Amino acid sequence: MPKQTIEVMVDGGKASAGPPLGPALGPLKINIGEVIAAINEKTKDMAGMKVPVKVIVDTDTKTFEIETGSPPTSSLIKKEIGLEKGSGETGTGRVGDLTVGQAKKIARIKFGSDDKPSVSQVEGTGRSMGVTVGKGEVSEEEVRAAEDAAKAHAEEAAAKAEDAEKKEAAAETGEPAKEGEAKEGAAEGEPAKEGKKPEKKEE
Repeated sequence: MPKQTIEVMVDGGKASAGPPLGPALGPLKINIGEVIAAINEKTKDMAGMKVPVKVIVDTDTKTFEIETGSPPTSSLIKKEIGLEKGSGETGTGRVGDLTVGQAKKIARIKFGSDDKPSVSQVEGTGRSMGVTVGKGEVSEEEVRAAEDAAKAHAEEAAAKAEDAEKKEAAAETGEPAKEGEAKEGAAEGEPAKEGKKPEKKEE
């Protein structure tokens, strides 16, 4: 049985018969309304996010299957609690908290199940971001601490990136990096001093 696959991005829970989905499905002569309803049912928990969707159509029987992708677990967590970014370093600082119900919702979206192993994976990702599950609201002190950690982490990363760029530029031009200039200068100075001694002897 020949099958044709249509791949599109839709708004979670809000797919419509308009472009790009409608025009792509039209030539296949299937019930577009049923396809839209099926997609919206599968993506309703991802409202507000772009969701990759595959519509696999059997062109003989006009039946179809819907496959949906999902954003990374970290993105789902951020979306669920309105978080802009996680803590500065893995496991340090608490920036948010998911209820058990929210953790199960994310597990269903990402893994298709809210069983214990799936929820544990959500908890693990949350932990690395500074997001707990069922621990209660984050205090102002915790927010400030997390912001300070994020700032320090960003500054450290920027410094490392700048140093790497300098070393790369030095390697391309053949010039020594600034870090090594003092050492190389000292090394160059030593032979120069040694060279003066023979001159005195000649006099």
